[in-house]
Amino acid sequence: MNALARGENRPAPADRMTVTVSCSTPVDVSALLLGTDGSVRADGDFVFFNQPVGPGVVYRHGRGAGDMVDVQTSALPADVDRVVVTASLDGSGPATFAAAGSLVATIASDAGTLTFPISGLTTESAVVCVEIYRRGGGWKVRAVGQGYDNGLAGIATAFGVNVDDEPAPAPAPSAGTHSRTDQTIVAPARTDPTVVAQPAASGYPPPVTPVSGQPAPGHQSYPPPPAYPPTAPYPSGQTPAAPPYPPAPSYPPAPSYPGEPQHYSAPVQQAPAAPPVPSTFSSQQGALPMHSDLFDPRHAEVTGVGIQKQGGKMIKVTVNGEVMARAGSMVAYQGELQFQALGSGGIGRAIQQRLTGEGVPLMKVSGRGDLFLANSAADVHTIDLDGTDGLTINGANVLAFDSTLTYNIGRVQGAAGVASNAGLFNCVFTGRGRIAITSHGAPVVLNVDQPTYADPQAAVAWSSSLQTGIKRNDSFGLGRLMGRSTGEGTTLAFSGRGFVIVQPSELPPGGLLGGTGGGQEAGHSGGMFGGLLG
Repeated sequence: MNALARGENRPAPADRMTVTVSCSTPVDVSALLLGTDGSVRADGDFVFFNQPVGPGVVYRHGRGAGDMVDVQTSALPADVDRVVVTASLDGSGPATFAAAGSLVATIASDAGTLTFPISGLTTESAVVCVEIYRRGGGWKVRAVGQGYDNGLAGIATAFGVNVDDEPAPAPAPSAGTHSRTDQTIVAPARTDPTVVAQPAASGYPPPVTPVSGQPAPGHQSYPPPPAYPPTAPYPSGQTPAAPPYPPAPSYPPAPSYPGEPQHYSAPVQQAPAAPPVPSTFSSQQGALPMHSDLFDPRHAEVTGVGIQKQGGKMIKVTVNGEVMARAGSMVAYQGELQFQALGSGGIGRAIQQRLTGEGVPLMKVSGRGDLFLANSAADVHTIDLDGTDGLTINGANVLAFDSTLTYNIGRVQGAAGVASNAGLFNCVFTGRGRIAITSHGAPVVLNVDQPTYADPQAAVAWSSSLQTGIKRNDSFGLGRLMGRSTGEGTTLAFSGRGFVIVQPSELPPGGLLGGTGGGQEAGHSGGMFGGLLG
């Protein structure tokens, strides 16, 4: 076994090599195939956990040991000049490599093994470990060790991967049509912190500083949603302007949260059910005549188009185009519908989700028919957004939404000082349209007219215009070190004008033993605020 120093290069030991990255802290390993210009040729040249195969390169999960990248140089395309292998913290442990412990890259082949112990990292959360590159008709390997301060996203951006890679929305339909617009979710531009790179002699591109000056949610130009009627009466003396988008499904009005402008509707309460009426199931419907209270109108399908509540724990979506739904939430459907798994949306969304633990595992449902959705018999509520403010929501509570809405992943304000990345992020929905959410039990909608605090596991959603923060309730003294605590050590703090939806449950999704989050486990919780992650 031979050890490499930073910047040292050697002839490639063989045509087939396996690069293994081992660390005391969980890390994500990835590889990028670069051309002579130092950039990927296309997004398919970025090989990582969500896209494990590229030409001549294969990613393999280590299952508790170090993740591996297999490289066969003879199988690499002629216009690939080098392959770089990287490692990034996955968000479940320390925020930087300074506290991550040992980090070693190993290049193994039939001809022998080379090792590169990587040291000297401080504020970095990602690092280029080694590169395999062409030289004089052959291949060589080099120990690099260059760090990046904004993780996997910083490395991907520096080498030309289009992180915000989702397509722009399609044009709105012509006036008079009632079909849903055929649009996809558009990821707003990333707003990662400025990146600081370690100086290196290898000529690697410096991390890219994100573009500033993003428009505020209320000033963005959103694609038109289905034309929902107002969810609350307009203030007296005002006349609503004609909507600039075509008419669409008529949804029943829902009350707005108290004391605020009528831009949002609070979760719609189901009207009292009529007394059961004995019904007969006709033999003309394909079964023998029979009698049951199951056949009374309480259990019949709701009418209307778009997203509608079907009882208290299910929604019915009359699909005439497409709708976005939580993967695995379909319980029944009628008609000609197609289901397409979207993960959490493209390479950019996968990177964000892995860094934050947050994400909504989505499927796109298209065609014409009736779709019925539910999630573990949780209570269902609908909220209409009109584009003037966003809705920040726990990813675990998203059930379905109009394709005219966009969503991104944002950090809870005031959470940057917490050591772990896990549990500090949530989904922010903007635009105009309807979203269906779930809660464990009947929630309360709090009007934030004074400082408001909620358990991170119980906070379902809130107005994006609210200021948020982290409040620590337990003092960090001897009693805390000995295990004595109030059980309410950390809460979310809200201030400003808006509302907070709180469910009567403090358990994370899946109970006390819920998942750990991360890009491969979207929709599960992890870290200090596990339930906030969805």
